[in-house]
Amino acid sequence: MKITNICCIGAGYVGGPTMAVIAKHNPDIKVTVVDMNAARIAAWNDSDVNNIPIYEPGLSDIVAETRGRNLFFSTDVDQAIFDAEMIFISVNTPTKTYGKGKGMASDLKYIELCARQIAHVAKDDKIVIEKSTLPVRTAQTIKSILKHTGNGVQYQILSNPEFLAEGTAIRDLENPDRVLIGGDHNEEGQKAIDALVKIYEAWIPKEKILTTNVWSSELSKLTANAFLAQRVSSINAISELCEVTGADVTEVARSIGMDSRIGSKFLQASVGFGGSCFQKDILNLVYIAKSYGLTEVADYWEQVIIMNDYQKTRFAHNIIRTLYNTVSGKKIAFLGWAFKKDTNDTRESAAIYVADILLNEQAELMVLDPKVDKETIYADLDYLKTRAPEENRKLVDVSSDPYEVCKDAHAVTILTEWDEFNTYDWQKIFDNMKKPAFVFDGRNLLDAIKMKEIGFMYESIGVR
Repeated sequence: MKITNICCIGAGYVGGPTMAVIAKHNPDIKVTVVDMNAARIAAWNDSDVNNIPIYEPGLSDIVAETRGRNLFFSTDVDQAIFDAEMIFISVNTPTKTYGKGKGMASDLKYIELCARQIAHVAKDDKIVIEKSTLPVRTAQTIKSILKHTGNGVQYQILSNPEFLAEGTAIRDLENPDRVLIGGDHNEEGQKAIDALVKIYEAWIPKEKILTTNVWSSELSKLTANAFLAQRVSSINAISELCEVTGADVTEVARSIGMDSRIGSKFLQASVGFGGSCFQKDILNLVYIAKSYGLTEVADYWEQVIIMNDYQKTRFAHNIIRTLYNTVSGKKIAFLGWAFKKDTNDTRESAAIYVADILLNEQAELMVLDPKVDKETIYADLDYLKTRAPEENRKLVDVSSDPYEVCKDAHAVTILTEWDEFNTYDWQKIFDNMKKPAFVFDGRNLLDAIKMKEIGFMYESIGVR
């Protein structure tokens, strides 16, 4: 089965980069990314590729190379579905905020809408691929919707979860640890699997492409994120123990990370993990376990979320306590708002929740993030509905000048591990701050000895 036309529904953090890389390595395949959000599509089509809506190192270069050649961005969803032989579903699957499973289960309304739209438009056989992170057995729901259209079209449903880390998405796509494809183990299912394998084989060694049944593929994605998040919460739990005993969490992490059975990745103590995946996927796993009556399993994984929330709260309360138990009317500089460096994604960023606690104590915040704009920062705070929007705008300001951000501040907090923060003239920053001047390093980014030599009262996660 030779694929010549691909459609991807969803032009977000997964769909856009993934399709750009597929288009780069398969110049003979037309790849169309569609989305109902006209403003987002307009941004993907901006004549200046530096204005595309997703910031990922290397992405703009690939878009510049492929856009208009065999990569296209459009709001004409129906036409793209009609033309395509293979359709990727890459829409948002947020945690439900209503009804059964509220606060834990994935909201699949956008997945269902995609399936119904495909069923309505398609006139010939299609391969439909789950790219969004979905609870196990979602493929059965999609298959049920498509099967009962009555128009005679045959569909093969595959699961092809993404394993991208924001900030390194292009590197992860170009040289992945593995590509996972799940499908039915029958003749037609195998043909569909082989067609997708052939697309990835354009640049990925075949031994890195794993094929499974659909259910194993779906569950593998949730499990991978749960295991990674568990490591972050585990080292963060140890960080508080380090602080009260005099141990250094960076030394502990280095020691255990050299154990080949454990490894060094995801052992960086911090103010907590964020992003769209870890919390959502663990809550989904908790909900699935509870729905099968596996209470102990659910409780185990839920504790990872509890520990993560605790770390953010603990960090904020430490700032208040260190600043003499009051931050009312005090200026606190926030360096970083994105949930991690090299992305403009702020979903579930620790900075939002630390800011919320400090704002509730009437602190005045000044924020700098290299890739996050002012309106996104305000929107993140407004979404919490803790304060009126006008109060958020009164207490929070945003600047791109680090020296303006830190001028007359009582404290600086590091909430994102942007490399450029290490290039600042910290002596100049110190000279223009209130004294004593504090640095609260939530990402263990800065050189503690250097900060103390300058004169800062320096505190970092997991170090006494």
